[in-house]
Amino acid sequence: MTRIPHDTPGVPDPLRALGLERLRRRTSMKWRTYPEDVLPLWVAEMDVPLAEPVVRAVTDALALGDTGYPAGTAYAEALAAFAARRWDWHGVAPERTAIVPDVMLGVVEMIRLVTGPGDPVIVNPPVYPPFFQFVTHMDRRVVDAPLGAGLRLDPGLLEETFQRATADGGRAAYLLCSPHNPTGTVHTAAELATVAGLAERYGVRVVADEIHAPLVTPGVPFVPYLSVPGAERGLSLMSASKGWNLAGLKAALALAGPAAAADLARLPEEVSHGPSHVGVIAHTAALREAGDWLDALLAGLRANRRLLADLLAGHLPDVRVHPAEATFLAWLDCRALGLGDDPAGAFLERGRVALSSGLPFGTGGAGHARLNLATSPDILTEAVRRMAAALA
Repeated sequence: MTRIPHDTPGVPDPLRALGLERLRRRTSMKWRTYPEDVLPLWVAEMDVPLAEPVVRAVTDALALGDTGYPAGTAYAEALAAFAARRWDWHGVAPERTAIVPDVMLGVVEMIRLVTGPGDPVIVNPPVYPPFFQFVTHMDRRVVDAPLGAGLRLDPGLLEETFQRATADGGRAAYLLCSPHNPTGTVHTAAELATVAGLAERYGVRVVADEIHAPLVTPGVPFVPYLSVPGAERGLSLMSASKGWNLAGLKAALALAGPAAAADLARLPEEVSHGPSHVGVIAHTAALREAGDWLDALLAGLRANRRLLADLLAGHLPDVRVHPAEATFLAWLDCRALGLGDDPAGAFLERGRVALSSGLPFGTGGAGHARLNLATSPDILTEAVRRMAAALA
């Protein structure tokens, strides 16, 4: 269960640390895709400085010239300790893990292990757009099982979809997003146990993308998929990437349930050549030593969620925001504004605010936009003011 963060004296809110002028000096995708008059609240990068333990670990590695190839199980051991502290889960077995370049490339490799060309891969739209892109590019078929009421998993539809996908006796995988992107939904233990039971009944292999697991709201339980009864044949991908803003330092972990260990053992050896050794060092330091920084971030995100709700109520009352329990993303229902299927396009053109269009998220994305909350309150406030002005 996710524990309520303790006090973090001396760790200020990372979201308030950087101003717009300094952020515009960054050269990453978030800050270089659009002209300088656009406020970028789209791609999943955070406007934060790195946690001091991460900076120290990377700086020490560079000073030592420790920039070779990754080795060892330090990353897996750090994740195991983090999972035990944060989620009271003691199921991370380093011998059933593998380092992969990042979560999406890890997802690709896991799906390759348990399916073949042409096999179906089930997803729950609206969902992270690369799910569609990567699955299609690896010659698998995407099969939709859209989220149901309250943007939660629909057990009846899942069962129907699993049954249909395996009716000819072939293989199928279910790509589970947990916590869910873009809605911020945190799946419950009961929901995940239902998934595991259905997967076993119909022979569907579950691959869980759990990259946002560190970013669950304090007091809301995060349940790792591999911790639920019946998930022994499951596979999971985890990383410190989203929790500590380390996307540019490539490294993630693939985890196998006890009955999937043989599958993970078939992972091609060359996959382990893709992760960055410096990335592994950074992710390990984040999990081991930067818990206080994460707690401060979670508090800042909680405040920003409240701020966004207030701003929308005051400036854009016809926009509904889904009450997220995790991630630093907000899923905005803009259908009442009359901006068509792609309101993000209107906000960009008329308000100079970049959001993620809801359309690439699949079924249920039309008329929606995804907003990145991981920025300063000042930038968030100015963004909503501009969005409202775009309607004038």
